[in-house]
Amino acid sequence: MLILDAGVLNAMREHSESGYPAEVCGLLVGQVESGTHSRRVVEARSTANLNRERPEDRYEMSARDYLAVERDARARSLEVVGVYHSHPDHPSIPSETDRQRAEEIWQAGESWSYLILEIASGRLRSQRSWVLKGGAFAEEEIRMLAPTP
Repeated sequence: MLILDAGVLNAMREHSESGYPAEVCGLLVGQVESGTHSRRVVEARSTANLNRERPEDRYEMSARDYLAVERDARARSLEVVGVYHSHPDHPSIPSETDRQRAEEIWQAGESWSYLILEIASGRLRSQRSWVLKGGAFAEEEIRMLAPTP
């Protein structure tokens, strides 16, 4: 399960809508809840999409960006628990390219959360999260937390 609060989703929505019609990407920072596979996201950190050949339907995250976010998270006793990216004018389901790239990283066990935001005509239409298990993506539940006053 992926646990998000409204502020985190809003940050990803703003990033995704402002990057339209190109795909945008970023990392989910938080904690894995003890004894479960639930990931509690406390922030979404945007990263640059380095793909210049097909930015409308592909993303490539900088290793430098990843390492910077990971170091910062560790310094705050947090960790990278997932990745997000947008699908401009395409459903929030993983593509075969998404699956292949995830499989390159996650040879065994369960992957991070892969949150995909469908941006239709420049506006967020849906968000769905996926976990790679045994070479295939399975949808995971997203639990939204109410905003804190």
